[in-house]
Amino acid sequence: MNTRAAFRATNNLIVDGLLIKDLFGSGLAWLEQNREQVNRLNVFPVPDGDTGTNMYLTMQSACREVENVRENHVGKMSAALAAGAIKGARGNSGVILSQIWSGVAKALKDEERLTAELLGLACQSAVDMAYRAVEKPVEGTILTVSRHMMESVIERYKTSQDLVWLLKNMVFAGRASLRKTPEMLPILKKAGVVDSGGQGLVYIFEGMLWALCGKLTEANTVAAANAAIAIPTLATPLSPAWEDALEPDDEEGYGYDVQFLMRGENLSVDAMRVALADMGGWSTLVVGDEKLIKVHVHVHDPGQPISYAIRTGAAIDDVVVENMQRQYEDYVEARKARENEVRTDVEGVAVITVAAGEGLSQTFYDLGAAYVIPGGQTMNPSTGDFLDAINALPNDEVILLPNNKNIMLAAQQAAANATGKQVRVVPSISLPHGISAMVEWANYAGSPVDEVAGGMKSALGYVQACEVTRATRDVELDSINVKQGQYIGILNDNLVVAGDDVYDVTQRLLEKAGADKSERITVYYGDDAHDADAQLLVGHLQKRFSLQDIDVINGGQALYPYIISVE
Repeated sequence: MNTRAAFRATNNLIVDGLLIKDLFGSGLAWLEQNREQVNRLNVFPVPDGDTGTNMYLTMQSACREVENVRENHVGKMSAALAAGAIKGARGNSGVILSQIWSGVAKALKDEERLTAELLGLACQSAVDMAYRAVEKPVEGTILTVSRHMMESVIERYKTSQDLVWLLKNMVFAGRASLRKTPEMLPILKKAGVVDSGGQGLVYIFEGMLWALCGKLTEANTVAAANAAIAIPTLATPLSPAWEDALEPDDEEGYGYDVQFLMRGENLSVDAMRVALADMGGWSTLVVGDEKLIKVHVHVHDPGQPISYAIRTGAAIDDVVVENMQRQYEDYVEARKARENEVRTDVEGVAVITVAAGEGLSQTFYDLGAAYVIPGGQTMNPSTGDFLDAINALPNDEVILLPNNKNIMLAAQQAAANATGKQVRVVPSISLPHGISAMVEWANYAGSPVDEVAGGMKSALGYVQACEVTRATRDVELDSINVKQGQYIGILNDNLVVAGDDVYDVTQRLLEKAGADKSERITVYYGDDAHDADAQLLVGHLQKRFSLQDIDVINGGQALYPYIISVE
């Protein structure tokens, strides 16, 4: 990442495609440094806050899309960034963020340079696209913050052509709007937090502003280098489109990914770049100043850049060396394993679903799912993940089961962007709801996709979804007093009980779900529990729910010791 804008007079600032790319990298870097803070802004005290991570991965996907793009045209660069954001969009905030960039790209489509007037038009288009992405927009969320930020430009661009000043006003408006979100959305006020998506958006634009003003601190220098390296990391799941691009350039293979910090006096960023080029390094990123340099490079001999850095007199630390050839081989094996799990023998309407945990995934396959995308809490699949799954199937009619409220928009965006196929989304908000819908799918063999989707949607009302986990912080929510570390019970995405004893919490949760009037209770235990633990829990529950059949399945899900279906 470079900050060419820092060396230009504000009044003569030329915003071209390359500068837009730089600003995205800086926004990504600042968000990466603060993403855990965004993750902690959960309304519920559950251990799966992931808004910051989802927005970060969405921005990272946008930056990866333009890694090797040298394009001065603002419209073309914006289009590429938006396309990358859409493919990598994860979680509801990530999808809304991708739509903001899509709106910007739409407005700037034919423009070579960005002006104040064009920025105003782009802001209006961004707000329109963001709001259209949500069926029922809720104020007090990232939507509100984005609208207030964009309106600050729309109201001022006619009276000022100073892009830096406009961006400053955008950031100030975002901060002010963020502070007001608890007043607009009572649940935020009860939880004592501001909106997490709005906070993530403010961080992104703050990072852009810092770079534009040349205020890159030491901490941000390191964060920028760590976050803004737009390289397809082989350890990260990639779409099939990357496979050709990942083929090694020569017989030596991929080599090593080398990263480290150099600390000292009178260090030279330019000299380090030249030295790495002489070593035959590639995917090189060197940022910093005379006292601190962050180095990232791919080489076949990891000792070369490290030895050179030491010879300069610098002290080095935070050294990371990763064998990319081995990572690639592991990726290929994992890819083959995933391909073997794709069922191409499903006739008619195929179902793509999302599940975390081997047991839950196998349950969906046993019920007839054609493709199970690994994911759920803390690992929301992207729009691109859904599109890859859709394209992997021979079926012309496909149904998506997101099984999580925070995956819904990504699934809907994938359905809207799928070409040549009829794709529908059944709005399952939990794994039990998804399983209920999957059971109903079997009753519609040979039916058209809309009829199948309608039947599966009706089955969502057949089940109550119960989840048990531990609280990550103290909070009072809906008259429920929760202390950090306590067990909490969530019913259909609503916090309903809390306590110190898992048996008591689970029993009260099932009572809230009306389990005593149900026919069957299915307990899926996660990787934080064991079969013996689950059997002891069921023994306790059987005393209270003696008329119900209770089944136990090893779900293997993370973070939630028990997910329970009540039918």
